[in-house]
Amino acid sequence: MPRIYIETYGCQMNVSDSELVLGLLGPQGYVRTDDPADADVMLVNTCAVRDHAEQRVLGRLGVLKGFKRAGGVLGVVGCMAQRLGPALLEQVPQVDLVIGPDGYRGLPELIARARQGERGADVRFQQWEHYEDIPPARPAGASAFVTVQRGCDYRCTFCIVPMTRGPERSRKLADVVREVAGLAARGTTEVTLLGQTVNSYHDGEHDFADLVRAVGVLPGIRRLRFTSPYPTDFSERVLAAMAETRAVCEHVHLPVQSGSNRVLRRMLRRYTRERYLEVAAALRHAVPGIALTTDIIVGFPGETEQDFEETVSLVREVRFDDAYTFKYSPRDGTPAVKLKDRVPDAVAGERLERLIAAVRQVARSQNVALVGTTHEVLVEGKAKRGGLLQARTRSNKVALLDGPDEWIGTYRRVRLTGTTGSTFTAWPVAQELAVVG
Repeated sequence: MPRIYIETYGCQMNVSDSELVLGLLGPQGYVRTDDPADADVMLVNTCAVRDHAEQRVLGRLGVLKGFKRAGGVLGVVGCMAQRLGPALLEQVPQVDLVIGPDGYRGLPELIARARQGERGADVRFQQWEHYEDIPPARPAGASAFVTVQRGCDYRCTFCIVPMTRGPERSRKLADVVREVAGLAARGTTEVTLLGQTVNSYHDGEHDFADLVRAVGVLPGIRRLRFTSPYPTDFSERVLAAMAETRAVCEHVHLPVQSGSNRVLRRMLRRYTRERYLEVAAALRHAVPGIALTTDIIVGFPGETEQDFEETVSLVREVRFDDAYTFKYSPRDGTPAVKLKDRVPDAVAGERLERLIAAVRQVARSQNVALVGTTHEVLVEGKAKRGGLLQARTRSNKVALLDGPDEWIGTYRRVRLTGTTGSTFTAWPVAQELAVVG
């Protein structure tokens, strides 16, 4: 049987899409391999959000082409494939096929043609495409990602996503519920709902509040997460659904991008600093003990020192539990590329260092306050070092603990005994208090 190797870069949506691709090719006889040297088909699922992500992929293609055997196929799929299209075939002659996120249904045919020497690309947007009829090939485990929305209708000036994933469209609620129920039946207890602006979900009849309630009460689903929401799409209905659905976890990743109203306007973010603070407060009221994390860009064109200081002050005011921080990366085709007042790279780099320091200081103080408290954790697997297990709290805190491998995939009660500032050490509470999934 032919063997397929797939590498995934970027967001959780890409992880979900890679599972979809494997689910599509499995019935065609393809067997997954973790060794590119053993593969008949090699696919790289790509990200286009920042230039650095694309450069990593180009470098990796230079390595993978060395594993390509006679009659073998090297393909690029995902957002970078969508952005560059057929030009990528010219840029990297060893690449045989280029397929955007809406073209996966045609993969078997394009691979078959490529194996006969016919290179090709499919980067057409298909606004009807949700892949509901294709079961993803997920690894067995307690956690799973479920895509509920594809594309984006917002037009943030820095963002390439609307150009790589097309317009927003939502799956039917019944389809999502059916998929999650199937996951629960095979032992999945934690589900993360995925969408570019997931809380703007609407299938024409049901909104995100309906979806949260419908999924959150399914038998066997113990934890419900979602990412990434848009700040102003937290309606009163959504907040109420979160508050009243026990499975909803005490963590929301709430991208802010900047703490300056002037920069937010230039980014075409549809909220002010003040509105963002209102949303954060509403989330804390609806879900007591909630942890808030965020995304922040520094060095956006025109950002002044005052703008940057307003971002740092927002970090301290909201008291984020963590933040993904980036220097602005110009992306061809986005409106921000046309802005002339670029921030020098050295200035942006220095601001990034200061921002990271502020985020770490706030996050550490948040975490130190949790030492000594008791939490339910889901044991996810083995930690990278120390012979320990890695587990996660409902508020998305990572804890390392000693225990048998049999605990993987189960829930335990632990006491957080210490923190490095980002992760915790933990000690299992008395065995009779352990909660097994």
